[in-house]
Amino acid sequence: MTERDARAQLWVGTYPQAGGGPGSGESIWRVALGADGAVEVATPAVAATSPSFLALHPGGRTLYAVGETPAGTLSAFRVEDDGEADGVRLAPSGSLASGGDDPCHVLALGDTVWVANYGDGVASSVDVDPATGDLAAEGVVAHPGVGSGPVVERQAGPHAHFVAQAGDDVLVCDLGADVVRRYPAAGADAGAAADVAAVLPPGTGPRHLVALPDGSLVVVGELDARAHVLVRDGDGWAPAAAVPVSPAAEAGRDFPAHVTLSADGTRLHVGLRGADVLAVLRVGQDGATPVLEHLADVPLGDGAWPRHHAVLASDSPDGAEIVVVALQGRSELATVRADPATGAGEVVARYALPTPPACVLES
Repeated sequence: MTERDARAQLWVGTYPQAGGGPGSGESIWRVALGADGAVEVATPAVAATSPSFLALHPGGRTLYAVGETPAGTLSAFRVEDDGEADGVRLAPSGSLASGGDDPCHVLALGDTVWVANYGDGVASSVDVDPATGDLAAEGVVAHPGVGSGPVVERQAGPHAHFVAQAGDDVLVCDLGADVVRRYPAAGADAGAAADVAAVLPPGTGPRHLVALPDGSLVVVGELDARAHVLVRDGDGWAPAAAVPVSPAAEAGRDFPAHVTLSADGTRLHVGLRGADVLAVLRVGQDGATPVLEHLADVPLGDGAWPRHHAVLASDSPDGAEIVVVALQGRSELATVRADPATGAGEVVARYALPTPPACVLES
């Protein structure tokens, strides 16, 4: 099977091997899945230094990768047809400083790219060419974070972890300060004070979020192992409810990572490190407030440490969901097949990579 015949094509970002330094063999991978969800083609598309998170320009022809190092970087790669049956390749088209330390997430908009720098809490923006996705030569605008939290070893200062678009704004999850910050999507003046869009309970450690169809947010707390429902409150959001990500989740032992919303808006999928499961929750409604109900946990294997996942468009007659999970701890991609009604599922395929996967992006 060639890539062009595949059921789905993925870009996969990776970390260095345990004990290895950045630049010791990691790459961005091109992965093609067969009809059964198994990896059929896997090729290192380009060598890169700790490319832990990826984003694709809306035009589809430029891929961005952070370099998760103390002095962070943001790199752009043109997605080019390789002229062969196997599909595409990546050609470097620019790189610059990320504006902060240890960048761990990137959001690509039509004319701007945003980066969350975990190490120092800086959220950075850089203009890009709307037609090509090329990075602007003048570099990034850095927006410093402020604040701290009660979990001293993790919240001594701000830690920007995730950036999401919300209308004309972007929202930044700050794990260190227990807040969701907000900036105009087109960027802001360097050094501008953060507009706090939501305040989470102390010790939450907000990591990633999704927006629900009614405009509410669900924020997963890495430090309290809970999923927090935030409802509209003026021009921001306020906490309305919170539930454990899983009955198995214990704060300080289990750490939620990525969260996604099903295409019909009725289910959440949360990777839970420690318990090493993909938790599935139902999204219901109680009057004006969304209600979360745990449905099932899909075991991913001992030591899996699920860092990120992608829910693929389903073409199964029974409507089963296909979720590809980056298992950092096992250095594997795992394909999960789950029943949308019950949330129950199983791993139906695994594929080992030479360096730990950190991000799965469907293209």
